[in-house]
Amino acid sequence: MNGGYIMAIVRYTGGRELTPEKEAEMKARIAEAAKRPYKYDPDCPLLTEKQLSEFRPVNFDNMEERAEAMKQGAAILEAASV
Repeated sequence: MNGGYIMAIVRYTGGRELTPEKEAEMKARIAEAAKRPYKYDPDCPLLTEKQLSEFRPVNFDNMEERAEAMKQGAAILEAASV
């Protein structure tokens, strides 16, 4: 593997029972993966606190709040493109 990292996805399909051996194997794989260091992709680097603070909620209480947020977002995009 040349020192690279492997990202693995472990899926559990509801309704299927895991044998005790398979469950132990899965827990061991998860524990091993948790020990590996994070390696951020250059296309998606770790965000700064300032960047994180700029996120807005997407679950609005009503349609009026959503419409207002969309207007504000459109105004920001329009100002950035000028």
